[in-house]
Amino acid sequence: MDEEVATVTVVVTGKVQGVGYRHATVRQAHALGVKGWVQNMEDGSVHALLQGSLDSIDRMLAWMRIGPPRARVDDVAHQDSDTEKRYAFFQQV
Repeated sequence: MDEEVATVTVVVTGKVQGVGYRHATVRQAHALGVKGWVQNMEDGSVHALLQGSLDSIDRMLAWMRIGPPRARVDDVAHQDSDTEKRYAFFQQV
């Protein structure tokens, strides 16, 4: 039986650029088996798309609320995304 694949878009605000947040997010996603992408935005936030099991996405969101040691996360907003696209891996874009 295939486990349901969930897709969530995420916006992370705080001191999350220039502190290794994206690189650490890629490592964490690989460790949890989450697919998708992460990128810096011009407004200083980091956006991500997470795809995987509900459990792995919950664990990824919990990690994103803390981030790597030099980051200061103020907020992690997320919402379900309705997409048919399936990602093969997680990458920094």
